[in-house]
Amino acid sequence: MKPEIIVSALDLERLEGLLHNPNMRNRRDLDGLRTELDRAEVREAADMPPDVITMNSRARVREHPSGRERELTLVYPGNIGEGYVSILTPAGSALLGMSVGQKIDWPTVEGREVHLEVLEVVRQPEREGDFDL
Repeated sequence: MKPEIIVSALDLERLEGLLHNPNMRNRRDLDGLRTELDRAEVREAADMPPDVITMNSRARVREHPSGRERELTLVYPGNIGEGYVSILTPAGSALLGMSVGQKIDWPTVEGREVHLEVLEVVRQPEREGDFDL
């Protein structure tokens, strides 16, 4: 069973706009993101709990069973860099809306799954009053 997720109305609006772009509209590989958005509880950006991963949030996660910890930033396509995860990847759509303490199975590009636990939301734009990202 997938954990409950919360998405800001602002992120939802931006992501739906991205998914309705003619270049994205018929991509079957984005069905996972569509499903996540459909099942999410939606809240106004100003009402987002501070421990939820939103777009442009940076979170600290732990891999199980290895115990390895790392920080990841959930980003829109085109933003690349060490520790960045695009929302258009299966892993990115899985992280959206997760909160501290929740666990997911993270699909890797090699086709295996890694079990991740959200330990901390290090930076969340909504918590900082930054709604223009």
